[in-house]
Amino acid sequence: MKKHLTFLSALPFFAAPIFAGAAEKPNIVLFLVDDMGWQDTNVPFWNEKGELNKRYKTPNMERLAKAGVKFMNAYACPVSSPSRCSLMSGANAVQHKVTNWTLWKDKSNDNNNPRLSFEPWNWNGIIPAPKKLKGAFTIKALPQILRENGYRTIHIGKAHFGATGTPAADPRAIGFDVNIAGTAQGGPGSYYAKDNYSGGRWAIPDLDEYAKKGMFLTDALTAAALKEIDTAAAGRKPFFLYMSHYTVHAPYQKDPQFEENYPNLRGQHKNYATLIEGMDKSLGEILDKLEDKKLTKNTVVMFMSDNGGHHTNGNQPARAGKGAVFEGGIHEPMIVSWPGKIRAGTQNASPVIIEDFFPTILEIAGAKSYKTPQRIDGKSFVPALLGKKINEDRALIFHYPHQWSEQNGRIGAPASAIRLGKWKLVHFYDDSKTMLFNLEKDIGEKDDLFEKNPTQAKKLAKQLSDFLRANKATLPVVKATGTRCLFPDGAK
Repeated sequence: MKKHLTFLSALPFFAAPIFAGAAEKPNIVLFLVDDMGWQDTNVPFWNEKGELNKRYKTPNMERLAKAGVKFMNAYACPVSSPSRCSLMSGANAVQHKVTNWTLWKDKSNDNNNPRLSFEPWNWNGIIPAPKKLKGAFTIKALPQILRENGYRTIHIGKAHFGATGTPAADPRAIGFDVNIAGTAQGGPGSYYAKDNYSGGRWAIPDLDEYAKKGMFLTDALTAAALKEIDTAAAGRKPFFLYMSHYTVHAPYQKDPQFEENYPNLRGQHKNYATLIEGMDKSLGEILDKLEDKKLTKNTVVMFMSDNGGHHTNGNQPARAGKGAVFEGGIHEPMIVSWPGKIRAGTQNASPVIIEDFFPTILEIAGAKSYKTPQRIDGKSFVPALLGKKINEDRALIFHYPHQWSEQNGRIGAPASAIRLGKWKLVHFYDDSKTMLFNLEKDIGEKDDLFEKNPTQAKKLAKQLSDFLRANKATLPVVKATGTRCLFPDGAK
């Protein structure tokens, strides 16, 4: 058996890849959407179609789902940078400690909380080994390992891996052969070419030729990706395309191509719907390109979002949105397709989380034994692609010890959460309140069962706390006393 060495111990890794025996390594396209909510599609990811599913037009997501498998319990972190660093490292956010969004070097982006302050976290993001930097997490990244295993690695769009002035602000530092439009920033200043995709701040680089043509940002990034697929198809290497859209992050500017498709919507909701449909058009154009180049049969296409949608755009029936550990902030739309390898038109209820993409992609790629300075928390979901239910006894951990906003309803309060099977426990640090939900019966997290199920709550609180303690998790600090908040199993 191959060995995967970490700084903690030597752990068993993968045997020969499940898909070994193929004549050539598969191409891999990871299509990541920014801030896309669980319900922002006409493809339902629950046991019934909701009102939001009826609002949006996403025929290409539907096309992908018919060709592949939908994951009904897919999760990410509450905000962008933690998810993206987990994706590149395979580490849970509690380990890598990039627990909030990054931007400025050596500077925290925490919002104010009247009662709590926040311990230092890795606000500089990730940094490629062997380099080290205070406030950063040293890793060997997914694209670096893929490149060492014969892949051409392509980054298009949003990066948000490292703060300005740090190496990972340029995706090429962590193993991408090509970087187009990826920087330290987490969103676009503008989607419009007339603004040069800047709007006076957060300019998107590398897109001048598309700005001159007046292309909407989503279309510009797609055009760049199609050109890179052409280049990769002409070579002899398999390719990994990380198609990382800025869509549907704010500002919520309408995509004029789709405005007439939403006569009953107004304002932000209408603009948001056009952004969703533009994203879906991009997905369709990439699928079409793969068909044109006769690459479809040997290409894995993965669709995912980095966190939940903003609560003002709606995530019903899920509660809350981006910045929260409730389902609206972490439950994501996820689809994987690989024609001829996995059963088309299926769905899988196995719980998976963003760090699972790291070992899964490497297993699909047939990556050789490798060493990383980080521990790999992710688990391969390759068996789930083959129709098996996995991770039934595995706990998923979420840690957001920061203040996302000052909104009511606990949308952005500092919190941690654990999901195990049907049960989910949420713990808030500002008032030590702990809540327990049965997600099978209550996906909206409306019925707090903490008082009715104290044994179950105690069990989950301990399991969550043990993981936080073992990884020396950062916690909020009570301003009045200067003491750290208690772990969930110590709170009353």
